[in-house]
Amino acid sequence: MEWHTTSTILESLRDQSNDAAWRQFDARFRSAILGFARRMGIPDTDAEDVAQDTLVEFASAYRKGRFDREKGRLSRWLFGIAYRQALNGRRTRQRQTAKAGVGQAETSFWANVPDKASASASWDSQWEQALLQQCLDQVAREVETTTLRAFQLVVGQNHSPATAAEQLGVPIKTVYNAKHRVLNRIRELRSALENVA
Repeated sequence: MEWHTTSTILESLRDQSNDAAWRQFDARFRSAILGFARRMGIPDTDAEDVAQDTLVEFASAYRKGRFDREKGRLSRWLFGIAYRQALNGRRTRQRQTAKAGVGQAETSFWANVPDKASASASWDSQWEQALLQQCLDQVAREVETTTLRAFQLVVGQNHSPATAAEQLGVPIKTVYNAKHRVLNRIRELRSALENVA
């Protein structure tokens, strides 16, 4: 998969017929929205609806010029949309369970809506996890297997560089270089994901 900056994807989204841009945007941000919806207490089937509704509302508002990069970050704007959609999803589910005569426990479960500060913290966590995973996925496509494995052993699994070198059968300098190279690339990719020019 070809890597594009978020700015490039957003610019391409202005063309409503650009299905590739929509797929790239969806692939980049759906997992963060889904994770957030689940943390808001929404079941998987409804979380998919929340994610879809969030992305559709975003695309529509973006194409109408409502996202002002000078007023805030893309992640904050998406959070506002996702939070509203999650609240709507919870209300819809609560009405459906009430009509179906589902017990009080289910109804009260849907009534316990996290406050905006808690939801914001949850969003930030999901956003960071999703961006890091995308960076790691891209790095995996760019580097040799040994480089990636050295990084995973040292950073992901907290092995010492000497242990990683021994496991991989490479000089310890190779492990240090791999860690440095992957971390630098993750920083570059992370910047391209978050910063919208």
